[in-house]
Amino acid sequence: MTSGVLAVGWSVAATMLAPLLRLNLSRRAANGREIAERLAERRGIDSTPRPAGPLVWIHAASVGETMSILPVLDALRHRTKVLLTTGTATSQALLDKCLPELGLSGDVLHRFAPLDVPAWIDRFLSHWQPDAACFVESELWPNQLAACRVRGIGLMLVNARMSGRSFSKWRRAPRFARCVLGGFAHVQARGEQDAERLTALGAPHVECLGDLKFAAPPLPVDQVELDRLTARLAGRPVWLAASTHPGEEAMIAVAHKEIAKTHPGLLTIIAPRHPGRGAALAAELIAPRRAAGQEPPATEGIWIADTIGELGLWYRLAPIAFVGRSLIAPGGGQNPLEPARLGCAIAVGPHAGNFTDHLALLRGAGGLVDVADPMALARFVSVMLDKPEQRRRLGEHAAAVVRRHADLPARTAETLLSMLSR
Repeated sequence: MTSGVLAVGWSVAATMLAPLLRLNLSRRAANGREIAERLAERRGIDSTPRPAGPLVWIHAASVGETMSILPVLDALRHRTKVLLTTGTATSQALLDKCLPELGLSGDVLHRFAPLDVPAWIDRFLSHWQPDAACFVESELWPNQLAACRVRGIGLMLVNARMSGRSFSKWRRAPRFARCVLGGFAHVQARGEQDAERLTALGAPHVECLGDLKFAAPPLPVDQVELDRLTARLAGRPVWLAASTHPGEEAMIAVAHKEIAKTHPGLLTIIAPRHPGRGAALAAELIAPRRAAGQEPPATEGIWIADTIGELGLWYRLAPIAFVGRSLIAPGGGQNPLEPARLGCAIAVGPHAGNFTDHLALLRGAGGLVDVADPMALARFVSVMLDKPEQRRRLGEHAAAVVRRHADLPARTAETLLSMLSR
């Protein structure tokens, strides 16, 4: 079967699924995972005027990808207009806060990305007419890429990643992989292993310049609220389980009980990756939750931090952090560079394969501890609470790692700007 036939098959399948995708969007909006009044954007319908002059379209799937691209947006400031698309309500909430704070509102327009349906993408491209398109990490949607190529829009893939599991899947359809990846004018891989996998799948012009997430700014924080909570929790042992996934919270509760045996007044903050799970978690763990306006327990206990855009607050409030989606297989992990940037003492579980390169760098610098299970996690937290100097050293080593590649956003911006002059 040729790559062209495969591509056509994907296009036809996406078109046939369009009614189901519309229904799913409505369901997601009802669950708070989409913005109901902006669902039309997901079908390429938008009356917002296109900015005059050259326009770069950058697509970042969710919060992590959005944070990593912010330094590139800053490097593009006053040099071109940027249409930034994302696919989640949480990323939209983050950008509503970050773009004004960074002074980028005049240069960057945020919209929701169209789903990978040919007619929806055609409407999107016809309206916005971008001069170049840049996709972040692993956003490889065949119809989007094909539509850009037909229109002669230059394509770039930045901070490109290819996990072992994804690589195995793509290898089953090598011609299709070459069809999807072959149209990129520039591919910047985040690590050597990613570069090797992408090259093997047919991506041309692959460079390994480093990971943009190293250059991302620290997560934002409401300083007034940080000061208030710091004063409220003064003298109490506090630690954070961040970006947790289903099943992990029960294990965190086990670790909490073990730590509390020797640390009176212990507060464990659980920040689930998907805040919408907060109410169910609060009921399961019999814990107050932030989104309901409830304060942390006055004595020993767990607090559910189920708000959007406050992870920077939790990492600053709790200098000891476990990064979730890593205790239960298959896991995959979440971004460990966010707590590293803020000097936290970091632990991860054994299933964080999506961040192998990051973890290896942190581990090699003495800025990370691996924990196999809840009891090992409890021992880590207890040591960090009992030995503040050791905790500070761990955090300092982690922070030193993420200061590398400071010039990468500017280099990425220059490559994007060069595509506008073609």
